[in-house]
Amino acid sequence: MTTGTLLILDHAIAALTVVAWFAAAVTAAMRSKPAYLLLVVALAVTAVRAVAIVPLADRGWWFVEEKVVFGLPILGVAAVVAAVLAGPRLRAAARSRETTRSGDTTAAIVALFAAAFTALVSFAVAFVIGYPLTLPTVLITLAVVVVATMLTARVLTNPDEDKSDSANPAPTASELSRRRFLGVAGGVVAVGAGGTGIGLALTSGASMTQGGGPGPASVPTISVADLRGPRDPAPGGVVRTQLVTARKATVKLESGRDIDALTFDGTLPGPPITATQGDVIEVRLRNQDIDDGVTIHWHGYDVPCSQDGAERLTQDTVRPGGEFVYRFRADQVGTYWYHTHHASHVNVRRGLYGTLVVKPRDDGEIEGALDLPLAVHTFDGGVTVISGGGEHVAAPGTKVRLRLINTDSDPHRFTLSGTPFTLVAVDGRDLNGPGEISEQVLRLAAGGRYDVVFTMPGEPVVLSLDEGNAKVSVLPRAGAHTITGPDTGAWPELDLLAYGTPAPVALRDEAANRHFTLVLGRGLAMVDGAPSYAQTVNGLGHPSIPDQLVAEGDTVRFTVVNRSLETHPWHLHGHPVLVLSRDGVPSSGSPLWVDTFDVRPGEVWEVAFKAANPGIWMNHCHNLPHADQGMMLRLRYDGVISPFGGGHSGHHG
Repeated sequence: MTTGTLLILDHAIAALTVVAWFAAAVTAAMRSKPAYLLLVVALAVTAVRAVAIVPLADRGWWFVEEKVVFGLPILGVAAVVAAVLAGPRLRAAARSRETTRSGDTTAAIVALFAAAFTALVSFAVAFVIGYPLTLPTVLITLAVVVVATMLTARVLTNPDEDKSDSANPAPTASELSRRRFLGVAGGVVAVGAGGTGIGLALTSGASMTQGGGPGPASVPTISVADLRGPRDPAPGGVVRTQLVTARKATVKLESGRDIDALTFDGTLPGPPITATQGDVIEVRLRNQDIDDGVTIHWHGYDVPCSQDGAERLTQDTVRPGGEFVYRFRADQVGTYWYHTHHASHVNVRRGLYGTLVVKPRDDGEIEGALDLPLAVHTFDGGVTVISGGGEHVAAPGTKVRLRLINTDSDPHRFTLSGTPFTLVAVDGRDLNGPGEISEQVLRLAAGGRYDVVFTMPGEPVVLSLDEGNAKVSVLPRAGAHTITGPDTGAWPELDLLAYGTPAPVALRDEAANRHFTLVLGRGLAMVDGAPSYAQTVNGLGHPSIPDQLVAEGDTVRFTVVNRSLETHPWHLHGHPVLVLSRDGVPSSGSPLWVDTFDVRPGEVWEVAFKAANPGIWMNHCHNLPHADQGMMLRLRYDGVISPFGGGHSGHHG
């Protein structure tokens, strides 16, 4: 059973526990005879939850901390108290033909409601508050349980307090007065609020985490704007200049549908940017009429930090009428893409993206071979593979390279039918000794890229997206009859961590200078100064998540844990990461270097990289709405500063 399944099971049992305790409390209050049976059920479900937590705890402390330390202990105490106070009375009532007098069962009913409130807040702490458990959470939760229990006791012991009774105007000794209730409840709330303030004072204010390495050194500071890298082509290279204009446009998709889009140069995708290794790419970005501004981020391309396009961190946003020139040397071969990094959760979806392909200088490309970038994008709920339109023809016996680019915020599944194929590169980096693949699914993370190569057979080849939602056909000759392709629903998914041939990588065995753990989840947190049910990292939302401090030359490891029930494609700017393991199982295939990796519910990934590209870099979920909802932070090199506001905008991703 996967950890994600165990998380779902735990939430389901926790919800059932809440229902069971409230059912027992309500039926007891109604003097109904099934109350005793429901109490037994509630105790049984509570015991099941305690047992079911064991396999989840075995997957990692991150998944159970608040349950083991707080939720289950307080629920256990409340359940025992309820069983002791209510069990004998409810059992006697169930056997008796007479209804037990109200005063005999009041304490029992209050105890049952206290257990129900405890079960509810235990579930809420796990599902709403999340990881890590904090002192404010504990104090507020306890205050809620105490106040709710006191209110229940007051209602049950003094139901007619507000009714006028001239014959007996004074409350009896068994009644809880309004004044006493308000006084005690106020005291409990004050203690909870005071504890919350103390807890916040102890846990807030950290602007940086060091990952076990040394703190900031006394070194000269350098601005990200001055981190520019080589400005001239390598020997044999040229300068490739391009003007790209961001503007609104009505665009006709290959399906024939017209959409109102935000575009680069009025096309979807934007103009393809291509280069040969060693060339200099110079792109002049001009904003014609994108009202809230635009930048260009070169996704997966390890540009110097000043060229990264992260608004308010490496540059100012390009406003309507403004320009910005990006210039960097294309030393990195492979398939990449570019997109705006301002309001990207909206503006990328609306069309501000394009493809970037850098080929090796000694490509040795055969004449007539087909090299086809295929950008996947969803417009208004409809997914499409934009391939340049028309028929794609490759002569039998020639090489075909399909460059699959996922520009969405969700993963996509690809299948290729009609021929065996080889997955030769992931995220622009070549794999070592990749083997031939047939009848397997390729699952591509948001922001990720796959390069698929095959030799064209004499019959059509069909690339299918998401079990047939979109298709691209490669034909052996113009006008050839295409095929629908087989049913691929039962095909297994290729495991990238076991694909290809192993090869030694020094980084894998190097001791880490710094090790950071990122626990991804959902919970109440501040996002850009406002409370939110946020996408969180270690229980915090942007910009409250501390920067990760590194020094040039460090070997850095990340442990990325997904506590949530959603997939998080994790993306670090400026650096490829080497995948070490997933769920404790080491990567056993080709060394896998990626810039975006999917962390599915319950998964734990270990990755490493060398800190060799100074700057301040965004480190975030590339499900762009998740980033906008708080799931992003920064990796900061010691001694590097930003003159652009520090990157605390809530709308880049």
